[in-house]
Amino acid sequence: MFESPRGHHQISITHQSLRSGAVIGAALPYAATIFLSSFLLFLVQPIIAKQILPWFGGSAAVWATCLVFFQSVLLAGYAYADWTTRLGPRRQALAHVVLLAGSLAFLPILASSGWKPQGNEQPITRILLLLAATIGLPYFLLSTTTPLSRPGTGAGSRAPCPTACSRSPTRIAACAPRLSLLLEPAFDLGQLGWSWSLLYAGFVVLCAALGLTSAGKAAPPPAEATSASPPSPTVQLLCSPWQEWAR
Repeated sequence: MFESPRGHHQISITHQSLRSGAVIGAALPYAATIFLSSFLLFLVQPIIAKQILPWFGGSAAVWATCLVFFQSVLLAGYAYADWTTRLGPRRQALAHVVLLAGSLAFLPILASSGWKPQGNEQPITRILLLLAATIGLPYFLLSTTTPLSRPGTGAGSRAPCPTACSRSPTRIAACAPRLSLLLEPAFDLGQLGWSWSLLYAGFVVLCAALGLTSAGKAAPPPAEATSASPPSPTVQLLCSPWQEWAR
């Protein structure tokens, strides 16, 4: 006639397990997107730098210029991720999808022979322009994936996502440059460039689908907002399942 406390406890554990399993399953595509973006981000640097290295004499200045370019674009990606959070989730997702679609025009990431120096140009300027024309927008968008996955910092927000969703996939993907060294004996730089381009096209499809799905499920802003502590403008497209999981 009366249910035992143990029965209630078992039912509660079962519900929590089912809920956790569902959230983890929903979060896996987001983790895969972050891993793939980080993997491509690390892998493209040696691929594109080694393509143009013989054109400019193979000096250390070529590597240094490539490093300056990649770090500058990475910083620009972080700034973009911060600025677009002010647009709201739906407009942010649409803007990001438009840029993702436009970045496909850069594929494949094979440096054109027309960028080879003729002997009277400034090599640093030419290298920067070559990199911007060959990999600029794809690299820029890849650099925004991890910043966009971080949770807001407003009242009531929790911060497990950088640890659970960003840090682990990124650390694993950091092995990509070593992987390129293992692949070079079997594949030339052209084949690696095409392979990278195919993986990037898959990333575009996955990231666009998840961004639009997350934006469609985003809750509308509350009707009444407190003036004392306004909500943080940071709107995350790729993190909500991980935040829910960590609760």
